[in-house]
Amino acid sequence: MSRLSEVLAAGRFAVTAEIGPPKHADARKVRELARLLAPCTDAQNLTDNQTAVVRLCSLAAAVHVREAGGEPVLQLTCRDRNRIALQSDLLGAASLGIENVLCLTGDHQKFGNHPQAKGVFDLDSVQLLAMARGMGEGRFLNGEEIKAPPRLFPGAAENPFAGPSAAFRAARLAKKARAGARFIQTQVVYDLAGFQAFMAAVRQLGNPVPVLAGVTPPKSARALKYMQGIPGFRVSEEALRRMEGASDPKEEGIRLAVELIRQLREVPGVAGVHIMAIGWEEAVPRIVEESGLMPRPEIQETDGIGGAA
Repeated sequence: MSRLSEVLAAGRFAVTAEIGPPKHADARKVRELARLLAPCTDAQNLTDNQTAVVRLCSLAAAVHVREAGGEPVLQLTCRDRNRIALQSDLLGAASLGIENVLCLTGDHQKFGNHPQAKGVFDLDSVQLLAMARGMGEGRFLNGEEIKAPPRLFPGAAENPFAGPSAAFRAARLAKKARAGARFIQTQVVYDLAGFQAFMAAVRQLGNPVPVLAGVTPPKSARALKYMQGIPGFRVSEEALRRMEGASDPKEEGIRLAVELIRQLREVPGVAGVHIMAIGWEEAVPRIVEESGLMPRPEIQETDGIGGAA
């Protein structure tokens, strides 16, 4: 079992963080960030050409994280791969001991640095989850048997604040759980009341899967205002007011993140937090420490190589 799966299975409050691979072939920064984040988090996400911008591939970055002592969560998107490539990558990840996989549809290529690229989208995130589950059970998408099935711990993302309602988003989460998601990481939470409404709707459906709430420490009021203008983001007026009035915006941003994590821990059904501090990863250990989430739980190590146990 992966460390993340064991932490969640044990009912411990999980902490994950995000690492954005670079737009070049030098992986030293990825390894440095893995060494920084491994002691204070249970797993580290490697984004897959986020915002459709070409970067070091997430699978290679995940290997670097593993070799540096971290626990990778491989992000895998449907934008750039058909079902053959997706299944091949899942087999490859499992063969390298990478079990945690976040299954995503992917940002449209028009938002990236190659807008003329042809998107694949052979599958969507729900179909990818079902395929990963089936592979773990010993069959390819076409029904053929896999003699050494991959050991996978698939997860998915959900945005509590996208339309049309909290109930709709909760039903979408449940659909992903039925397809095969074993954990959910959410979009950034800046509106606690809105997130609580979402989680209430999730609980009405039986809380089908552990939910890790997304947390991003804001660096400035300008950054919050920018996010406020993005569809699917919701920023509370209190958070914006505090950042606008802060004499030291970064310090206030850390305080906001710490306070939010403490509040999220009290929301029924929240199994952990996913901290996204791309470009400000050095703030993560302090945020985790001040949130009362250190030390991280001791989990028995396994080698994780090869097929199913």
